[in-house]
Amino acid sequence: MGKNITQKILESHLVSGTMAAGNEIAIKIDQTLTQDATGTMAYLQFEAMGVPRVKTKLSVSYVDHNTLQYGGFENADDHRFLQTVAAKHGIYFSRPGNGICHQVHLERFGVPGQTMLGSDSHTPTCGGLGMMAIGAGGLDVAVAMGGGAFNLTYPKVVLVNLKGKLKPWVSAKDVILELLRKMTVKGGVGKVIEYGGEAVQSLSVPERATITNMGAELGATTSIFPSDDITKEFLKAQNRKKDWQGLVADSDVKYDETIEINLSKLEPMIAKPHSPDAVCKVSDVEGMKVDQVCIGSCTNSSFRDLMIVADVFKKGKFKVNPNVSMTISPGSKQVLEMITLNKGLASLIEAGARILEATCGPCIGNGQSPPSKGVSLRTFNRNFEGRSGTKDGQVYLCSPEAAAAAAIYGVITDPRKLGKYPKVKMPKEFRVDDSMVILPAKDPSKVDILRGPNIKPLPVAIKVQGGVSGSTLIKLGDNITTDHITPAGTWLKYRSNVPKYSESVFSAIDAQFHEKAKAANGGFVIAGENYGQGSSREHAALCPMYLGIKGIVAKSFARIHKDNLVNFGILPLTFASLADYDAIDQGDKLEINDLASQLKAGDSLTIKNVAKGKEIKVKHGFSQRQVDIILAGGLLNFTKGQAA
Repeated sequence: MGKNITQKILESHLVSGTMAAGNEIAIKIDQTLTQDATGTMAYLQFEAMGVPRVKTKLSVSYVDHNTLQYGGFENADDHRFLQTVAAKHGIYFSRPGNGICHQVHLERFGVPGQTMLGSDSHTPTCGGLGMMAIGAGGLDVAVAMGGGAFNLTYPKVVLVNLKGKLKPWVSAKDVILELLRKMTVKGGVGKVIEYGGEAVQSLSVPERATITNMGAELGATTSIFPSDDITKEFLKAQNRKKDWQGLVADSDVKYDETIEINLSKLEPMIAKPHSPDAVCKVSDVEGMKVDQVCIGSCTNSSFRDLMIVADVFKKGKFKVNPNVSMTISPGSKQVLEMITLNKGLASLIEAGARILEATCGPCIGNGQSPPSKGVSLRTFNRNFEGRSGTKDGQVYLCSPEAAAAAAIYGVITDPRKLGKYPKVKMPKEFRVDDSMVILPAKDPSKVDILRGPNIKPLPVAIKVQGGVSGSTLIKLGDNITTDHITPAGTWLKYRSNVPKYSESVFSAIDAQFHEKAKAANGGFVIAGENYGQGSSREHAALCPMYLGIKGIVAKSFARIHKDNLVNFGILPLTFASLADYDAIDQGDKLEINDLASQLKAGDSLTIKNVAKGKEIKVKHGFSQRQVDIILAGGLLNFTKGQAA
């Protein structure tokens, strides 16, 4: 029997384990990626391992989240730390303004057939090149930089069979929105989404990258396209033809699941507040007043996307509606230069668009928060409640085409009403200027790592002794995101200051949570389905660990967050019977006795609800390696022990 793309890459990088669904395997990592919101902690963890130089083929540190160095010295100090730690330890450093990590990596560094681990959940963007690119917590990335393997549960592989061809005004964003409508935000958990079919040849690499980028919202391990002639042409245009290799699934391969999408039948789609899977047709919500339109983010900020929008406004044909604020965030310095050379930037400025820096910006709540109760159409990937910075903001996710139509008419409008569809051809040659990527120092001994006062010592979990007990500090519902746990926006400047950042934990739900947790000396969190979806930020595990959280008992977990909880010595447990969710109330004292013996005995644990005199069965689903990590007090302690 033949092999799919996923199997081929995993097999060629296999370090240990058996490639069968549900088994834990370890794979070698070729490249790593960090960004400034997660990188500071990742490099503090890397330093703690005592490895002098990274052992990957390539590691890149990007500054793209907090480039607005507002409200004090913290961001500027952290960026200085990132630059000097990169120089010393053999890491490439992409300066602020060079672009969003995923867009720049796609352009300049991604290699088909290689593996990459990134401390950002949208790392799968490079799956558009045929790369096995996986989002993870910063500690996993630090271990990979030190030469360690990455452990994951061997995934099921889902084929998304693409047929037909996109009609005018329908784009790649509509493809992934349709898949989210079909699969939901938890439908991809434990799976790799692999794209195939006749229609793949009609999609450029940036269009493929839009689709793989937002596969993170499915909860998938990663998403991947074949590496074919389209890929070769893209890399050739980036002056990187030498990095290309062909990689396609065998003709006789069988998949665990197949989903078919006929592109010819797709219409413009939109995700309603407050979830990426709340998807309907644009025509279903047409006419709703719009206050803001934001075009960009790592999902839709390529040359192709911005030139489509620029061509809509070309030669003053349309203007931005006076009741709408419209912003453009180019994905990279290269994109900004290319749309300038092609006169797209002038069209956007003339139309009344506001041009922002080549960064994440509004996508993670750094600037451009909509007005109270305002409707904001965004070409981004997430619309969780409050993520925009406005608690009651109504954020919709759509394509650049639909966003442009709304900006013109001031209401949600089917973009097919805009007339003739612009034709944007992929450049035969991109403008290549890597001057904002700083190479590592040739002599690391001459580099002093600069640390500002906001960089606090790395908190480390305590090794488990006996059992664990504590009060139920909070009880939550379904689809709690990492934004709920540790919000982004203005809080991000404390990413290297865990004592301060921990004050944000669950602050949007209970502003006094951190005080209650400290007063109670930690405890437990109870939650519903899909706990920890969204961003890969490990602070959503690290800060609760600092507050003394001992365990999260939920109906189910998002993949990256569950791994992060294990990495920081917090027990992620699932109810054996979902009905037992109702058997625990906030304030109940819980006990798990003789934890080590219970973990070693099998998948089942017993929690005693002291308040109600009831025993509750839960499952952990850990591998033996994860059991050892929990008992060691987290991955950092475990890794040090292994090295010793």
